[in-house]
Amino acid sequence: MMINFASVPKCYLITGYTDLRKGIDGLAAILTGKYGLNLFEEAIFLFCGRRCDRFKALYFDGEGFFLLYKRYDQGQLNWPRKADSVEVLSPKQVDWLFDGLSIYQKQKIQPAKIGALT
Repeated sequence: MMINFASVPKCYLITGYTDLRKGIDGLAAILTGKYGLNLFEEAIFLFCGRRCDRFKALYFDGEGFFLLYKRYDQGQLNWPRKADSVEVLSPKQVDWLFDGLSIYQKQKIQPAKIGALT
């Protein structure tokens, strides 16, 4: 079974640095103890260590936990480093993150105004 990150209703990104040597129980303890999050809701929890070329994802599918680990061969994620916080990401922000972009886009091209030329 592959997990489609865009189809899961919530995606929580744990900012800052996480010790990626931790397994399911260690990451679950961080989520419940430090942040008070519910592990059993339909959500994906993302963690990154000091090196931004790898991350872990924790997901409960109703029967058990998935622990996903990805390491990029070339390039890095643009992971927010504000210590000790949780960001709730939209599906678009997840796409941006996995495309190597910041989850905070500073500007957007504005739609055309009918009848106005610049």
